[in-house]
Amino acid sequence: MSTLSKIVAWLFALVGFVCPARAEVRPHSLFGDNMVLQQGMKVIVWGTADPGERVTVKIQDQEGSGAADKEGKWRVELGALKAGGPFELRINEQSLKNVLVGEVWVGSGQSNMEWSMKDTRDAKKNIAEANYPEIRLFRTPKSMQAKPLAEFASSKNPAEGKWLACTPENVAGFSAVQYYFGRKLHLDRKTPVGLIQAAWGGTAAELWTRADIFDMYPELKGLKGSQLYNGMIAPLLPFAIKGVIWYQGESNVSKAWQYRTLFPAMIKNWRDDWKQGDFPFLFVQIAPFKPYNNERSQVLREAQLYTAQTVPNCAMVVITDYGDEGDIHPVDKDPVGVRLALCAQALAYKEKVPYSGPEFLRHKIEGSKIVLSFKNADVLEAKALEIPRTLVEFGEKGGKKVVLKRYQSPIQIKAGDLPGFTIAGKDGKFFEAQAKIIGGQIEVSSAQVSEPEAVRYGWSDSPAINLFNGAGLPASPFRTDAFKVPSQP
Repeated sequence: MSTLSKIVAWLFALVGFVCPARAEVRPHSLFGDNMVLQQGMKVIVWGTADPGERVTVKIQDQEGSGAADKEGKWRVELGALKAGGPFELRINEQSLKNVLVGEVWVGSGQSNMEWSMKDTRDAKKNIAEANYPEIRLFRTPKSMQAKPLAEFASSKNPAEGKWLACTPENVAGFSAVQYYFGRKLHLDRKTPVGLIQAAWGGTAAELWTRADIFDMYPELKGLKGSQLYNGMIAPLLPFAIKGVIWYQGESNVSKAWQYRTLFPAMIKNWRDDWKQGDFPFLFVQIAPFKPYNNERSQVLREAQLYTAQTVPNCAMVVITDYGDEGDIHPVDKDPVGVRLALCAQALAYKEKVPYSGPEFLRHKIEGSKIVLSFKNADVLEAKALEIPRTLVEFGEKGGKKVVLKRYQSPIQIKAGDLPGFTIAGKDGKFFEAQAKIIGGQIEVSSAQVSEPEAVRYGWSDSPAINLFNGAGLPASPFRTDAFKVPSQP
């Protein structure tokens, strides 16, 4: 090596010693190309770097900066952003491309929320039409953890952990309920929409709840869970969102009464930890399903109704007209997403749109009949319905139970008929009842009950019912009594 080369090498080494290379600033994996940021509220961007490293974040006319703490964690807060895009999000020298600003919603729960587009009614046609570049999809990596994670666990699924534009290729494996929900919001509001899927089939609500919550309520003591909260919800915090849509409950039917406490506690847990106030929490009542074969599914639906009535800024979607008594996964997810979007329009965006079916208000005993009054019922209608019903014939093959045949045999309800009402006296024995719409109320009676005490509607594992309001939205199953029910302590 020449003398000059040695001098140059020495100078480079000296510069490297005096001015060490800048540390890599690593944003949380929620922040990437094609992402959607929430409009109209403060946005927090966070990640990791070497302790003390300065971080500057820029987008639109917003700029913020901060430094990594001694644990290497940094957090930068930006002011409210305006909808639109695409924009560039700069984090020091890094440039995140094709970033949109609009409405961000989390979709969570179990299999009916996770249920993908490819497994729904008219899947081929609907997937082919799902070309909406301003709708962006993010699938949270599935992960059960003993303690809350700050970052998502690594995933071998290439569709997880990154933002994708809504195209036929990308939407096929994405949540159908979320897609139909997001599509309606996008088309109606003409703004970008970001959908974050954090769902896992067959999971109970306690798995989605922070561990210390169970000790706060006597009814929940001894219940252990939290692994999905730790692995799939905690890493989302404090990403700015507009609200949450939720479809779950089937896995809590065996503990239905407990759900009256657990579900509101979980909602409060999420809201407290997100620190965005009482953001809209919109959910789907579990669908009819005959194989439950007990009264606990009715108690679970009642717990969901109770939550909608008592927890602020919540709304519930009823889908008795789209359930399938032989299939716990009804294949028609379009109306579910659309009805959730109606709830969002009313609660999140303060639009004056009907979003709830008739809701039982009070009852009055008049001789041998009971008169029911409702709210959200400008008109009461006994609607003609054809309710899906999948029938399954089982047999044996090789010593194992197998499905021999699976076919549809819809339940037909004629307009004007009002099935699903039962009535009881003080003994609590319920009999099938006759129900009539009279002047905006419903009169219920039975020749078998001369001194009625209580009425129930749709109190069945798979209710075939048809009470709607003028907006075409169905009434939830309900009861007027306080008789003890299964799983009630």
